[in-house]
Amino acid sequence: MAERSEAIEEQAVRDASAAYAVEPEIATAEDVPPGYKRTEVGVIPEDWETVALGEGVSLLSGHHVMASFCNTTGHGVPYLTGPADFPDGYIQQTRFTTKPTTICEAGDLLLTVKGSGAGTLVKSDADYCISRQLMAIHVEKWDPDFTFYSLLENASTLSDAVTGLIPGLSRGDVLSQVLPIPTEEKEQRAIATALSDADALIESLDRLIAKKRAIKQAAMQQLLTGQIRLPGFTGEWETTQLGNVASFHKGSGLSKADLLVDGSSPCIHYGELFTQYGERITSVNSRTDRKAACFKSIENDVLMPTSDVTPNGLATASCIAESNVILGGDILIIRPNGAEIDGTFLAYKIRMDHRQIMQLVSGTTVFHIYGRDMAEFTYKAPTTEEQQAIVSVLSDMDTEIEALKPRRDKACQIKQGMMQHLLTGRVRLVEEDREDASHG
Repeated sequence: MAERSEAIEEQAVRDASAAYAVEPEIATAEDVPPGYKRTEVGVIPEDWETVALGEGVSLLSGHHVMASFCNTTGHGVPYLTGPADFPDGYIQQTRFTTKPTTICEAGDLLLTVKGSGAGTLVKSDADYCISRQLMAIHVEKWDPDFTFYSLLENASTLSDAVTGLIPGLSRGDVLSQVLPIPTEEKEQRAIATALSDADALIESLDRLIAKKRAIKQAAMQQLLTGQIRLPGFTGEWETTQLGNVASFHKGSGLSKADLLVDGSSPCIHYGELFTQYGERITSVNSRTDRKAACFKSIENDVLMPTSDVTPNGLATASCIAESNVILGGDILIIRPNGAEIDGTFLAYKIRMDHRQIMQLVSGTTVFHIYGRDMAEFTYKAPTTEEQQAIVSVLSDMDTEIEALKPRRDKACQIKQGMMQHLLTGRVRLVEEDREDASHG
């Protein structure tokens, strides 16, 4: 039943982007085409107008709430303090206050007006107490969703207006923003609906990716600890100390300046282990012409960064499936002595055993982990054949997740293109009643 439900959801995601028909783009030429006019915000349809935001909204400024009245235990009113509470455009509120001051309403547009995130905009999905870093825009005259998207697309001057040693926006900066607005609310709603559906497509993919990641995480906990065994495998797992079955090496200096698009040799910079690679490296992203003092990989090596500004980042490991890749400085290379270690299985185990890695890390300002530290890393492992079978299952899950990411990226690109065209009137949505009349 769960599989059927997931299949229906994925089909809905695939179909969502085809829900709207549009007329061809007609306002790309430098000369103003028939039916369009030139305004201070660019060329827009003749039946649209340019309006200052202040003509259709009211503003509500947030106020400071003392820390002694705040908590993370759920007591009181949900409290938003700034853009850290809405990363990626979604509100992820964790604080509450028992002494609420300014309360915004669900549907209000929240704008960060103070600090480094000034100009960040999000739509409120509930009633919140808001701090003095935020301002609530209550839309009274136009469609609120259309106004939200139009501000995102057209109010680039919001960021230009941020001034001062401590960046900030005044009420006047906000109210003076000029937007192109369709005169008919029906068209505003149609545009907002199309963009909301694009957002729903992205959110559906986000949920699907999160769901598959959660399934993989559960599978890792069960398979990598032997709680669940794959069919055909029995027998006890053996406890192994890494120093008894592997040797430890260090990569050689490779700066970011050494990375070249068309370099002669594949290479890995230690910083890429944090950002570009998972538990298994099957394709190397960077190249270099560096020849001197190079340390090269052997297939099945496990790579770890040896330094980071936070200790948590050092619980990172990747098995490289390719030999003769140049490995940069600050990379610890764990090289199995024999065939009893599958490198990818070991990389999974290192990433999963975060607590043990934290006990091996040293340093205060900059944190380090060395070969002598990892030699003490202890873990349980089955036969090589079972290790490889476990890795195959987890790798298949990774492949499913990775296949979804390009779909999400494409959905984001589609939405961005829709915003650029629909919110400026360069493309008009086809009216159903007009289509029906033409067929009548």
